[in-house]
Amino acid sequence: MDIKSIGVVGAGQMGNGIAHVMALAGYDVLLNDINQNALEAAVGRIDKNLERQVSREMISAEEKAAAMGRIETTLELPALGGTDLVIEAATEREEIKHQIFDTLKPHLGPDTLLTSNTSSISITRLASRTDRPERFMGFHFMNPVPMMKLVELIRGIATDEDTYQTCLGIVERLGKTAASAEDFPAFIVNRILIPMINEACYTLYEGVGNVASIDNAMKLGANHPMGPLELADFIGLDTCLAIMNVLHDGLADTKYRPCPLLTKYVEAGWLGRKTKRGFYDYRGDVPVPTR
Repeated sequence: MDIKSIGVVGAGQMGNGIAHVMALAGYDVLLNDINQNALEAAVGRIDKNLERQVSREMISAEEKAAAMGRIETTLELPALGGTDLVIEAATEREEIKHQIFDTLKPHLGPDTLLTSNTSSISITRLASRTDRPERFMGFHFMNPVPMMKLVELIRGIATDEDTYQTCLGIVERLGKTAASAEDFPAFIVNRILIPMINEACYTLYEGVGNVASIDNAMKLGANHPMGPLELADFIGLDTCLAIMNVLHDGLADTKYRPCPLLTKYVEAGWLGRKTKRGFYDYRGDVPVPTR
């Protein structure tokens, strides 16, 4: 398919990043959210991030202006039905994703492709609730989207070859690299990454080390750019917990049992950077470990 317009559902951290790279690559973008303030904040963030790219001479001022001109916003989800490709980037809760696709269903063009940026939920199951499972697949970007080079492409059991090739072409046009993953819980990246973070939580929970020692050990001992607990705060502890629950439920293996301490932090509303507290406290000038 010749994709010219892209609808993005959700103007949060992932959605605004996806809108950014799509507009910069020449696609017309319609960005949707249920909150007008979120849409305005997303457009502001995209403008700021594009300006940073201009200052680093990664793009020209003209390319930035053209990209911003390709982005429109809407509070009306059905408006996305007229786009060639929809990328759902809402919160990682399956019932919300089903509601989004149910709402879109009567407004979609006959050839519109549906994709989800889910980091762990079954693509086959999401697709089965739509009227076009053969034109549905996982389109999982990494965070932060403008910087990260990988996109996971996940086929559901019914996804056809044309859908896959179309999405692969978009990834290549973005200048990113695709990793094809089978439709099993958490796919490739998060199947490996999130259990590592969960194990770091257990290491903290059991008193093997404190936050600083665990993160320093992995940064200096394994050459990781961020420690696992620092990374968990960046991802969002609620997202980490949701993915661990998907792994635990989907694979029925006790090794994927979420750490009780991770659950406790989420229950407290300490979700990481986005709430200013998680394994670190971000309310001051310098992040301070909370344990």
